[in-house]
Amino acid sequence: MNAPLRRAGVVILVLFGLLFANLNWVQAYKADDYRTNDFNRRVVVAQYERPRGVIEVGGKGLAENKETGDALKYLRIYPKKEIYAPVIGYRPVSLGATGIESSENDFLSGESDKLFADRVKDMFTGNNTGGGSIVLSLNSKAQETAYQELLDNERGVKKGAAVAIDPRTGAIQAMASIPSYDPNPLVSHNEKAAAAAYNKLLKDDDQPLLNRATQQTLPPGSTMKVIISAAALSSGQYNQQTEIPAGSVYSESGAVIRNAEDEVCPGGEISLKEALTESCNTGFAKLGVKLGRDKVVEMAKAFGFEDDTLTVGNLGSGGLPVAASRTGAIANPDGSVDKGALAQSSIGQRDVRMTALQGALIAATVANGGKQMRPYLVEKELSSDRRTIYTATPKVGRTPITDGVASDLKDMMVSVVENGTGKKAKIKGLTVGGKTGTAQNKVGADPHGWFIGFAYNDKGEPVSAVCVMLENVPGGHASAEAARISGLIMKAVAGGGGD
Repeated sequence: MNAPLRRAGVVILVLFGLLFANLNWVQAYKADDYRTNDFNRRVVVAQYERPRGVIEVGGKGLAENKETGDALKYLRIYPKKEIYAPVIGYRPVSLGATGIESSENDFLSGESDKLFADRVKDMFTGNNTGGGSIVLSLNSKAQETAYQELLDNERGVKKGAAVAIDPRTGAIQAMASIPSYDPNPLVSHNEKAAAAAYNKLLKDDDQPLLNRATQQTLPPGSTMKVIISAAALSSGQYNQQTEIPAGSVYSESGAVIRNAEDEVCPGGEISLKEALTESCNTGFAKLGVKLGRDKVVEMAKAFGFEDDTLTVGNLGSGGLPVAASRTGAIANPDGSVDKGALAQSSIGQRDVRMTALQGALIAATVANGGKQMRPYLVEKELSSDRRTIYTATPKVGRTPITDGVASDLKDMMVSVVENGTGKKAKIKGLTVGGKTGTAQNKVGADPHGWFIGFAYNDKGEPVSAVCVMLENVPGGHASAEAARISGLIMKAVAGGGGD
C-alpha cells in the first residue's frame, strides 16, 4: 500500500474513532439531558399523557388542566389570567416553561424523585397518576388587591410592581407586576398561534413578560435612607435624637443636593428621626459622606444588595431568579472615594439600583427585629392524592442589624407614616411604618415613586411588609400613590386570606 493510501486509511480510522466516541458520549453521558430537554417532542407528548399538577392558593387552582381529546390529552389553563402570571409563568407545548411552572416542573409533571412511590404504584395498578400539586404562599386578597390597585392607580402609571412578605416567615403574600399578560394563548396546542402570541408580547415595548418585582432594578430614591439610618445607628455613634448637619443645599465634589421642598430641614441641624420623617436630602447626603463609603456599602450588602444568587420559590432549591440590587462603585477613576457620588448614593440616586423584592425585604427585616427571613413562594408540595410531601420551614437568611437598631428604625419609620411623608399608607387599626422614595431618572422623565413599609396588629405582631414601585409618576409627590397602594395591600393581608 502506498503512502497516500495509508494516510487516507489512518484519517478514516481516526474519524470513525471520533464518531464512535461521540456516539458513546451521547448515549452514556448526554442521553438524560436530551431526554428531559424541554424541546424534545417525545418528552412533551409523554408529559401530556397524564394531568399536570395544579398550582393553587387557598384551595383554588391558578394553573389547572382541561381534557382535550386530541393527541395532547390535557390543556393547561390559567383562570386568573394576568393577576398571577408573573409568578406562575406558563408551560407551553414547544417552548421552555417560566415562573413556578418552570422551577417546580419535575414535581408538577410527576417526574420528581419525591413522587417515585406514586410511579411504582402505577406500574402495578396500570393507572396514570397525575403530577404533584404546588400550594403557593400568596394571600389571594392581597395579590388581587396589589394587581388591581397597580392597574387602576390614580396617576395613570403604566408600569410598576408590588411585593408583600410575612416578616416572621419570609412567605411571599403578594407579588404583582404591570403590565402583565394572559398566559392562556401561550399554552395553546395550536403551536403557530402560541408562537404568534409570544412574539407579540416579546415585541411589546412595555415588556409585559418582565416580572418587575424581581427582575427590574431602578433607583430607589429616599427609601435608601433606611439603610443609611441603619448604618448610623449600628455605628454606636448615633441614636434617634442625635443632631446631624442639614441645610437647604449641600454641594460635594460637583454634586449639588437640595431638599424636595424649601420647608424641609432648612436649619443647620436636625435629629436623625426628624430627618427620616421629613426625608431630609441634605442631612442624609452629609451623613452618608460622614459615615464613609465602606460603612454605607457594607450595610447595603448586609441587607441583601449585591446578592447574585437569590431565588424565590422553594426553600429547598430553585425558584424565580432575582436581579441583584446594587450600590454602584462610588469611586473616582483612580479608585478613591467619590464623595459626590457617595452623597447622591446616600439618598438613593446616582448608580444605586434596587428591586421591589429587595425593598420589601428591608422593611421586613426592620419589622422582624433585625432578622431577614429567606423569601419563598412554595408553601407546600402535595402528591396527586393530596398527601403532604413538603412544607416550607422558615429560615433566617441574614441578620443585618441588631434588635435594638431594628427597634429604633421601627420608631423612626412609624413617625414617617404618622407625621411625615408616608401618611397615605395609614391603616385604621394597625400600626404602620414606612419610608417614601422619589427617584429622579433620565432628563425630562417623570420620577419613580417608591414606598417600603410594614404593619403591626394590636398584639404588636408584624403582619406584613411591603414595597410598591411605580415608574415615571406624573404630577408631583410621586411616592404618595405608592404609599396609598401599600396601605391597601397590608390591609388586605390583615383582613385574612382566602376569597
